[in-house]
Amino acid sequence: MVTAKVVIRNLTGLHLRPAGILCNKAILYKSRIQFRTDTTTANAKSVLSVLGACVKSGDEIEFICEGDDEQEALDSMIKVVEEGLGE
Repeated sequence: MVTAKVVIRNLTGLHLRPAGILCNKAILYKSRIQFRTDTTTANAKSVLSVLGACVKSGDEIEFICEGDDEQEALDSMIKVVEEGLGE
């Protein structure tokens, strides 16, 4: 299991479009990919779960990846967030 924290920088947080981009990236990996906020844990491969986490701009999330390609998955999740999730 590997973990890393990242801050959501895009102005609108994880609304539908960025949540879809995050999920589309996550489903490329075999590993279980979740993220944790102060109040909840979400499945990064489920748009509904990501939306339900209510992540806003400036919130810090911690990705948790576990599986055969966990490090590659974690690096990819961090990269897509740092690139602004398509915004």
